[in-house]
Amino acid sequence: MRTTTIPGTNLNVSVICLGTGGMGSGIDRAASFEMLDAFVEQGGNFLDSAKVYADWLPIERSSSEKTLGRWMKARGNRDRIIVGTKGAHPDLSSMHIPRMSDEEIASDVNASLDHLQTDTIDLYWLHRDDPRRPAGEIIEALNAHIKAGKLRAIGCSNWRAERIEAAQSHAAAHGLQGFAGDQMLWSLAAVGPNGLADKTLVAMDAGLQAYHARTGLAAIPYSSQANGLFNKMAVGRLEQAQLPETYRTPENDKRLARIQSLAAETGLTITQIALAYLTSQPFVTIPIVGCRNMAQLADSLSGGDVTLTSDQMRFLTQ
Repeated sequence: MRTTTIPGTNLNVSVICLGTGGMGSGIDRAASFEMLDAFVEQGGNFLDSAKVYADWLPIERSSSEKTLGRWMKARGNRDRIIVGTKGAHPDLSSMHIPRMSDEEIASDVNASLDHLQTDTIDLYWLHRDDPRRPAGEIIEALNAHIKAGKLRAIGCSNWRAERIEAAQSHAAAHGLQGFAGDQMLWSLAAVGPNGLADKTLVAMDAGLQAYHARTGLAAIPYSSQANGLFNKMAVGRLEQAQLPETYRTPENDKRLARIQSLAAETGLTITQIALAYLTSQPFVTIPIVGCRNMAQLADSLSGGDVTLTSDQMRFLTQ
């Protein structure tokens, strides 16, 4: 699998990032270790987790981070893995109340270090935003942890373009490290007119995409295959009325037809086209893939060496 460097950092990462949200919960420890081993064997080194995964289940809290920590310790490979994890997520019982104080950020950073059994997190993401708190204050808080050696680089998830710009401007003006990347919901699937049900999430839109294109800030999108939307549509498992509300728009029927046309012309699979649409963007884009089994992992990783032309990119969303 190809690698790329996240701009502004020395983090050289695989062009596909493996999401680990289900590891240690929906995927048991043995199967998780098998999948992580296979990912590394095929050239992967970039992992995504979060302190909150999967705290909504009646199991061990922070099961994803803890599973990764146990795997890295068992394999002795921490120095070869780029670990990204997220904190500052609202309490699940009060999603409307941000958790972005200095104390809450510090508590989550320290907990994740403990779970991952590491001294330093390579890329630490803020899982949500608190628009009421000045972005510069948040950057200051994160840089204190960078200075302490606990974090190598920082990023934001589910932030809007104007907030990212405010944070980056403060960092530049004060000689601080700004965000190295941004996580948002983004895939080849079009988001329907009703948008996202969870209003604390942010999807890629024209304004945010223009910001990334202008600044070169890396995008690390989650839901990068829209939960397998186009594969399911292609085999007749989903019709328009059955689509998840997020993707319920006739535009996705049109996009499926274009994907199938391009697949017939090139011999590429639906998965390869969907992921290459992201990795072929004019700014560094590293899709996060969530896989439940080895077959899905192999399917997703097959997209790691595919690149689309600018004409093919335009065709898919014309």
